Amino acid sequence: MNGPGREIGLILFLGFPSVNRVATVEYPPMLQSEPSKSLINRLGDRLRKGDVSEDDRRLLNNFRQSFREAYETVVEQIRTQLNLEPTGRPAKTTKAIVEKLRREKTRLNQMQDIAGCRLITPTLKEQDRVVAQLTEMFTTELPVDRRARPSHGYRAVHIIVNQANKLVEVQVRTLLQHTWADLSEKLADEFGHEIKYGGGSEAISTYLSNLSNATFDYEKASASGDLDKMLIHMDHMITIAAQHGPLVKSERAKR
Repeated sequence: MNGPGREIGLILFLGFPSVNRVATVEYPPMLQSEPSKSLINRLGDRLRKGDVSEDDRRLLNNFRQSFREAYETVVEQIRTQLNLEPTGRPAKTTKAIVEKLRREKTRLNQMQDIAGCRLITPTLKEQDRVVAQLTEMFTTELPVDRRARPSHGYRAVHIIVNQANKLVEVQVRTLLQHTWADLSEKLADEFGHEIKYGGGSEAISTYLSNLSNATFDYEKASASGDLDKMLIHMDHMITIAAQHGPLVKSERAKR
């Protein structure tokens, strides 16, 4: 089997990720006024250190909720103007916020992905088209393009939308980029989240990096219409993907 059928087969082999579910979140009543930037950043410092009170938890919850309206506006505009259905979350979880504060030097008030949604496109060309449309629709910073220079194998284009002075991250991935990211998340859930950031098992990191490179090579060949290169890179991608089962078995045996 050649061409798109083999690509679909690879996605099914790796475990087709869910791309059409939108999170539904029930919110408690919002507070009437927003906390100051300095207050939020001091909260971030305490979260980073693990010195958190019940008042801090309430303050963080209020800060997270403050992105709801901006998130819903961005999602609705994407639906109505682009006729696309984003998936996403109105607010990053407390655990994810704390982990990011400890992993990076960012201040809590400057965190760009408290709220975020995701769009999945079939190809690189369609990804470029959607990115161009989003940057025309919204007030944005320059897109963060992680395709040619991936972050530990992760490839996507991230667009930071400024909606009423609230930042909302829009991730644009191809289906193969999303399949890779979903696989990475599953391996990180089982073998340690440091895998996503260059740590943990060297064998898993190497596997993910090789699979990411092979996938990108295939997508570039597909975008150029070079059938011979597509078939070569597809075979390479499938060969690497087939290492998944033995790798997981080997890593489990080390426990």
